[in-house]
Amino acid sequence: MTPDERRAAIVRVALPLLAEFGAAVTTAQIARAAGIGEATIFRVFDDKEALLAACIKEALDPENVLGQLRSIPLSDPLPDRLVEAAEALDAHLRRMGTVIGAVHASGLPNQRLVRDLKSPEARNRLADRHASREATREAIIDLIEPDRDHLRVPVETAADVFLRASWGRQPVEEKVDRRVMVDVLLNGALRREAAPAS
Repeated sequence: MTPDERRAAIVRVALPLLAEFGAAVTTAQIARAAGIGEATIFRVFDDKEALLAACIKEALDPENVLGQLRSIPLSDPLPDRLVEAAEALDAHLRRMGTVIGAVHASGLPNQRLVRDLKSPEARNRLADRHASREATREAIIDLIEPDRDHLRVPVETAADVFLRASWGRQPVEEKVDRRVMVDVLLNGALRREAAPAS
């Protein structure tokens, strides 16, 4: 395993532990969960704070959810595509919230991690937030595009409404809730026979 692969593997194992224990998670706990010696962690990370910063960076990385959105088959029916998209967005938001919330609740171990998160690289990531939101919007537009001729609004409008509904609510646990959201988005809330005359 290359050092980069080892770093990525350790971060994958550390993320759920960080979500559970916050900054109080120990490198011994992470090493046990990864099935490696604790010294292996310090061959690829300078210290625990560097590992925590890498975990936070991974939790915030929009490429994870963008990859999931791009992998949804366009041959699936539109409602199924949008339910999968809602699930991917929910999982991403939940992971970000859980990791950041756990770290915040347990307190950061020292000022170095705070400094790393305020570094020029971190500020650049914040500046790129708009770009990642736009990339997410484009991915949703791409998911809806095959059904353009069946919509009464532009694809871009449908994507914006879907994202507002997805980002403006708490993540849900039950798949049916996502299906209801998608159904209301695509078909409206009124029964056809109850629709007011225009």
